[in-house]
Amino acid sequence: MSSLPQILSLIVSLAAGALVILIRLRGTSKPTNLRKIVAPPLGMSTGFLMFIVPAMRVPLLWGLGAVAVGAVFFSYPLILTSHFEWIDGEIYLKRSKIFIVIIIALLAVRILLHDVVEEHVSIPQTGALFFLLAYGMLVPWRIAMARRYVALKRDREREAGLPT
Repeated sequence: MSSLPQILSLIVSLAAGALVILIRLRGTSKPTNLRKIVAPPLGMSTGFLMFIVPAMRVPLLWGLGAVAVGAVFFSYPLILTSHFEWIDGEIYLKRSKIFIVIIIALLAVRILLHDVVEEHVSIPQTGALFFLLAYGMLVPWRIAMARRYVALKRDREREAGLPT
């Protein structure tokens, strides 16, 4: 790493990783709901506007590959470690001891891959590819969380004899 954009990219990546960990840990101390589960991918969808800028565009197969890698390899550990529990009549995301380890490992892999990818594509395209990878990771994870949340709520309502 020798240029300013590369150093700034590393700093932003580290800050974003720390922010994800803090937000996730804070999220386990408050009850959750379906809106809180599906909001992140919807909010992140605005990032696709970056592709309006020609410098951000990547070949379609590269973009699909980045989404697929995120969905197949990076979302799976998060899906495995995301579970809910009832506490005082509210649904909470269970704090997973391995979550922080997974996020740090994913961040390390991202930083290591960043330099490799950047050798072959421009800095803006690298950012675009990693956005697509992150989106590919986030969507399946949040879909799995939403399904678990709905199933847990439905099961509790059945147990209580409430209409579903």
